[in-house]
Amino acid sequence: MSSDSNTKYLIIVPDGMADTFDDSPDPTSLESSNTPWMDKMASTGSIGISRTIPDSLAPGSDVATLSLMGYSAEDTYTGRAPFEAASMGIDLKPSDLAFRLNLVTLERNYTLMADHSGDHISSPEARELIGALVLEIESLGFSVYPGVSYRNLLVWEDGPDDIVTYPPHDFPGQPITRYLPTGPEAGRLLRLIVKSWRILDKHPVNQRRQKRGQGPANSVWPWGQGKPPQIRTLQERFGLTGAVVAAVDLVRGIGKYAGLDVIDVEGATGYLDTNYEGKVRAAIDALSTRDFVFLHIEAPDEAGHSGQRDLKIKAIEDFDQRVVGPVLKELKAFDNWRILLAPDHQTPVSKRVHTRGPIPFMFLDSQSWKAGSGSADTKFSERLAAKTGVKELQGMNLIEVLFCRRNLQE
Repeated sequence: MSSDSNTKYLIIVPDGMADTFDDSPDPTSLESSNTPWMDKMASTGSIGISRTIPDSLAPGSDVATLSLMGYSAEDTYTGRAPFEAASMGIDLKPSDLAFRLNLVTLERNYTLMADHSGDHISSPEARELIGALVLEIESLGFSVYPGVSYRNLLVWEDGPDDIVTYPPHDFPGQPITRYLPTGPEAGRLLRLIVKSWRILDKHPVNQRRQKRGQGPANSVWPWGQGKPPQIRTLQERFGLTGAVVAAVDLVRGIGKYAGLDVIDVEGATGYLDTNYEGKVRAAIDALSTRDFVFLHIEAPDEAGHSGQRDLKIKAIEDFDQRVVGPVLKELKAFDNWRILLAPDHQTPVSKRVHTRGPIPFMFLDSQSWKAGSGSADTKFSERLAAKTGVKELQGMNLIEVLFCRRNLQE
């Protein structure tokens, strides 16, 4: 089974779109959403469920995205932050320990994790807050680099390997005490967290936010640390050129390590207000000069973390109407194409955190789409994929099916 050199390949990832579905008769967010384009894809393509999270690793977009790009996370994953550093153009030395540094909202006298994103603070506001912390951060021996919105990067030169940290989106509404960094040298990180409270509490940015009824980004939170991994590019593995279209530094950075060109899209925020149309246009334009594009949409995941079911349904319906539909219309510019559409992991609104259950996927090619066969009653969902589709295909093998290097039923 071999790929056609004239075929264009596209992976579309609605981050966190999947919910848990095997322990409740209630409809999932996807089942409750109006998704005519994905439904039509499912009726004419192939569906199934996959495991993107190995049992030995925590469920997260880092591990799941590595899987969807065809890598064994157990062999390549060292931590989340080195990928974000790559996206930001930060060259890490082999001994550098990089951390994601979130701006978060703490409540009840800094004891409760209220929001992992600083109530979705804007990038200009976040940069101003990080700027106010630079001297304290550097006095502790760290370097800091502002990112997009609440996502920033901290680098610890010759940092230790035995630090333990916890993602702030994994314990929303819970006391922070049991989730503080631990390890022989974790005291420096703890001092950074505590020092940030005094500086950020009365900062004009947070005072303005509170007057507008927004949560203050009143603390930093380091997590996701790791040292630079060693990864073979997709061109080395499959002989294909490619690009990644994403607003999130993590996904962009994994794309860089995979040898993909990173496409910038103005107005891409990683939330419900993202520039969907610009990302679709960028993906199609990239396909005109490359073999493969990885198109990532973050909004469903952020909505899942919020715990608001109506918000997640809106994110899914926006994804269907403003991404999937336009992509399928634009792909007519190419004679032959193949799509893999799959969320990276589950982010159920009932739990507000990533979970390691199976995700639904579907494959579609230009011939099947043009033929237009299939049932008009098909509703793409986690349950349908589990009931009628291919069972438990490993996430890292999905890309091989997409590139026609593996049969779907193997």
